[in-house]
Amino acid sequence: MKILVAVKRVVDYNVKVRVKSDNTDVETAHVKMSMNPFDEIAVEEAVRLKEAGLATEIVVISCGSTACQETLRTAMAMGADRGILVETDALLQPLAVAKILKALVDQEKPQLIMLGKQAIDDDCGQTGQMLAALTDLSQATFASKITLSDGKAQVTREVDEGLETIAITLPAIITVDLRLNEPRYVTLPNIMKAKKKQIDITTPLALGIDITPRLTTLKVTEPPKRSAGIMVPDITTLIDKLKNEAKVI
Repeated sequence: MKILVAVKRVVDYNVKVRVKSDNTDVETAHVKMSMNPFDEIAVEEAVRLKEAGLATEIVVISCGSTACQETLRTAMAMGADRGILVETDALLQPLAVAKILKALVDQEKPQLIMLGKQAIDDDCGQTGQMLAALTDLSQATFASKITLSDGKAQVTREVDEGLETIAITLPAIITVDLRLNEPRYVTLPNIMKAKKKQIDITTPLALGIDITPRLTTLKVTEPPKRSAGIMVPDITTLIDKLKNEAKVI
């Protein structure tokens, strides 16, 4: 079974994100970048499935600048077999990424496609669902447990009421949640091995994909600063402030 995993290069989750002075976007120049944490969980799960003998090949895909090769190398150091970079300097929105992935799914014909449930930069959480619609494949979102058997995937997913377990027929698309697993640390020997693994480079134009943005960002601003808390002398004052100032009761 071939597994295809999409990974995105984002600002590292430990970095304090700052808005550009012209309010057009967040600052990414001279900022540490890394693999989207949810995508890292997807890679880890794919590697575990391969280690369990349920998969034969793991292909990782990233869309973006040449620097995304570093993200692909990280995924291959974790255990992926080869990578595909769809190189472009254009700003890619979820629909464009879904179209690119659809073209690569048609080429690679994987039995399982895995993505993080969302990227921590735009928090859209749309690509997996759009890809399922474009490919007309089964889908399961927010997966916290995955079991494969008899051409089906049993997926436990997190919903508002708790946990829901569904069965979907392969080939399928699964987006993963935080509690699915804990990604392994990448060792130096595996980093060196990953440098020799294959990365194929293509472009949206070569795939015949129109990546023209459908959405326009009008303004990016930081959230308002929280005001300092105050101490109240008694419960009566607290209730009065909650009712008349905060207006939450």
